[in-house]
Amino acid sequence: MAMRNPLLASLALAAILGATDATAQVFPSRPITVVVPFPAGGTTDVITRIIAERMRQMLAQPLIIENVVGAGGSIGVGRTARAAPDGYTLVMGHWGTHVVNGTTYQLQYDVRTAFEPISLTAANRQLIAAKKATPANDLKGLIAWLRAHPDKALQGNSGAGAGQVNGVLFQHMTGTRFQFVPYRGIAPAIQDLVTGQIDLMITSVGDLLPHVRAGTIKAYAVAAKSRSSIAPDIPTVDEAGLPGFHTQLWHGLWAPAHTPKDVIAKLNAAVVDALADQTVRQRLAELGQEIFPREQQTPDGLGAYHEAEIEKWWPIIKAAGIKAD
Repeated sequence: MAMRNPLLASLALAAILGATDATAQVFPSRPITVVVPFPAGGTTDVITRIIAERMRQMLAQPLIIENVVGAGGSIGVGRTARAAPDGYTLVMGHWGTHVVNGTTYQLQYDVRTAFEPISLTAANRQLIAAKKATPANDLKGLIAWLRAHPDKALQGNSGAGAGQVNGVLFQHMTGTRFQFVPYRGIAPAIQDLVTGQIDLMITSVGDLLPHVRAGTIKAYAVAAKSRSSIAPDIPTVDEAGLPGFHTQLWHGLWAPAHTPKDVIAKLNAAVVDALADQTVRQRLAELGQEIFPREQQTPDGLGAYHEAEIEKWWPIIKAAGIKAD
């Protein structure tokens, strides 16, 4: 039976609209998918699962990890770029997916505009290492040896990613020349370094440290301003004779562009809470991850850092002509 009283009808309509608006503002009201653009078990995957496990407590919804692999991470990142901007599809990207890929791949999205930054999370310092038989015992000696043998040494890397780009910058800053050997993953490259099939690598401290400790490879310097918390005995590049060679594989969480600011704020708060948790911090430290300072764990912090990294690295990559395989 239709309402004949206009006042009652207006009140009923207001109640319905109010309930609808309240429902729309409740976020999250269902599980959130976090895309990891790399295989399960890798560093990015493990970092994401550690952080997401704690975020779930604050958001009171499950965070489902979805590994979407291929093309240097661009397939998974592209899937997120095309997702609805509602906060229910996120991506844990890093320096490779959101900086390097922007100039080495022909992407169907713009890494600068296709995403809303949520938060910087953690970074892995990079280590300059060489095979055990390398005659040099310190970084200055390694540089001198490379200069004396131009184009003879082989640097292993996993495609047109961090290893090769770091190698190009290293060559530029030291006046050395060596060849790049691409691998389909970091593990086979490290194995060839251990067996002496290649001469050097520049990759994550956490990946190389077990072999350094075992005495099967030589470590020369950490490419950062300060020493690594898991390898405090290894000098920095500034201490070892190559000041300014600073590079790290950093991670950040993004949502599709145009995701509402209040949703971004709620997701950011959950990340910040996770990164402050002592269990999370300990687990990340065991992986060799350094957590960014609190003041950088903001959407603006990630946005500014991301832009600065693009400005730094794109000219280097373009000048070297690096393209994805």
